[in-house]
Amino acid sequence: MRFKVVNASPLENSYAPEMLRKIGAEYVHKACWSDDELIETAHDADGVISSPVERYPRRVIEKLTRCRVISNMGVGYDTIDVDAATEHGICVCHVPDYCMDEVSEHTMALILTCARQIVAINRIMKGGTLIRLQPPWVEGPVFKLRGQTLGLVGFGRIPRTLVHKAQGFGLKVIVYDPFISPTSVVGYDVEMIEKLNQLLRQSDFVSAHTPLTEETAHMFGTKQFKRMKPTAYFINTARGGLVDQEALFEALTEGYIAGAALDVIDPELNLESPILKLDNVIYTGHSGYYSETSLPEQHRRVVQDVALVLQGKWPRGWANPQVKGRFIARWGKSQ
Repeated sequence: MRFKVVNASPLENSYAPEMLRKIGAEYVHKACWSDDELIETAHDADGVISSPVERYPRRVIEKLTRCRVISNMGVGYDTIDVDAATEHGICVCHVPDYCMDEVSEHTMALILTCARQIVAINRIMKGGTLIRLQPPWVEGPVFKLRGQTLGLVGFGRIPRTLVHKAQGFGLKVIVYDPFISPTSVVGYDVEMIEKLNQLLRQSDFVSAHTPLTEETAHMFGTKQFKRMKPTAYFINTARGGLVDQEALFEALTEGYIAGAALDVIDPELNLESPILKLDNVIYTGHSGYYSETSLPEQHRRVVQDVALVLQGKWPRGWANPQVKGRFIARWGKSQ
């Protein structure tokens, strides 16, 4: 075999063995849970398939002596030190338009669940209490969606896919994203808000959709939650690291906000988090990406990009095209 490709994620990839065999690559699947495991398994790999579970700090990347490409199974790639990869001539890939419908549908489902108090009412009914039509059924208000405001923090592919679904329920949609131009919202019938605090004050549902970067880490803290309505809900289907978890716990227990619906927390899948013990929290364990069609597509495309790079071609889901010069200097010219 000319190449070695390591799948370091916990997930098997049914496309990898055959697709990589065709280009003369050995495929190794070993879930790696630490830096040392990654270095031991992938130090001599020509390509690596990654997931949001394992991390690729500079220390690891410096030890990947033959690596030309790290292909991440997902939209985000904050677990990879992209600057370090670029310095070492390594292409970083992701699937930027992956699971847009799935995550936007999941977000809408969480909004509906909060608005109609589905989880709380289900818990009460299964506990043997007949509530019928005698309010108050549960703690917290229940309002119809039509006429309420959904605030989207970030306006990339997924929130743009969400807009028309939310508007179908009669929600007014406002957007805060300092990294896009006002023309980016043309055609979506949304209002662009200049300040995050303004969006927080106006919204009945605040939904996070930004990438996790140094600038956005813990962008939701005590000050931000205090600016939200006490009847408002916080929705996060993006990254847990956007939120100060202690601040969110305080907001939920002190009544700064009515509740939260979270597909992601920080640390990821931390089932011991005190936030998950609260009755006004819904947690779906980073499942928003999944459908019977999304997972096969994700797996195929991450392998496809690895195969392209190892065959001397540029990838499709390229996260760091600025690597091109260093890549050529280290590995030779690609097509």
